[in-house]
Amino acid sequence: MAILVTGGTGFIGAEVTRVLTRKGERPIVFDINDRKTLLKGVEDKVTIVKGDVSNYSHIFNVVKQYKIDVIYHLGSMLSVPSDADPWSSFRVNAQGTFNVLEAARILGVKQVIFSSTLATYGMDIREDVIDDYTLQRPTLFYGCTKVFSELMGRFYKKKFGLDFRGVRYPAIVGPGVKTPGVVQYYSWAIEEAYKGNPFKIWVTPETKCAAQYYKDAALSIIQCAQAPLEKIKMGVYVLGGMFLSAQELVDNIKKFLPKAQLTFEPNMEIVQAIKGLSKPVDESRAREEFGWVGQYPIERTIEDFIKELKENPEMYK
Repeated sequence: MAILVTGGTGFIGAEVTRVLTRKGERPIVFDINDRKTLLKGVEDKVTIVKGDVSNYSHIFNVVKQYKIDVIYHLGSMLSVPSDADPWSSFRVNAQGTFNVLEAARILGVKQVIFSSTLATYGMDIREDVIDDYTLQRPTLFYGCTKVFSELMGRFYKKKFGLDFRGVRYPAIVGPGVKTPGVVQYYSWAIEEAYKGNPFKIWVTPETKCAAQYYKDAALSIIQCAQAPLEKIKMGVYVLGGMFLSAQELVDNIKKFLPKAQLTFEPNMEIVQAIKGLSKPVDESRAREEFGWVGQYPIERTIEDFIKELKENPEMYK
């Protein structure tokens, strides 16, 4: 099977690529950045193609050349860069997804798997729990582009029969994260504590936010892709992973790194921005329809995070 991973040298994309190689696949890794840093150990098991998802010809050519059957579409601009530059975000996230869907339609790709986000929800959530039926009314431009992309995918499924499916990720936790994000304190708190550096967490100790370890993120989207089509009813599934207060995060980090210098210096604008998402997530549809069960609760997340930093320091500089 010919598999294309857009954003394949990035944080989640590289891990998706790594898992696919373990399953015997040789993915085509498509990214505007052709670095191999996060692909350590599998460089010779993939084909890297440099390209831009917002350029239709780049997408069309790679899909045609490699006779792609399945596309994992993970290439996008994230939340903070998208709000800073919404014009580029629209081009990459919305137009880029349209390009992927059109190439899939014209060239007969069997399946497009999409990475969406919990940021498609907004601050006006009245329910006590976020689930697949919660109203999507995002406040971040990133979330706006992802809702639009989800809806485009659903349209292509209805009109053209494309097998479009995907997952909505919460905050993703893992080593080496560089892109700023309002809930990136999960990753940076663990990494800075490991390095022995003081770190000020920019939310209140009581602030809660759903998060998922990057290895679970890769496993979940692959498991969604590989589920039998007849079981996929919802199409795009919200995922919750861990749900901790910032203080609980600190307490768990100190179980492994007792000398961690973690303090709180809340930015109330950020606290307010994520207040609407400070609710638990119901993953029941993902469990029912493609059997999803997370493998990395908080303690295993921190343990594996530290192990990755120790064993692969050059990957996470």
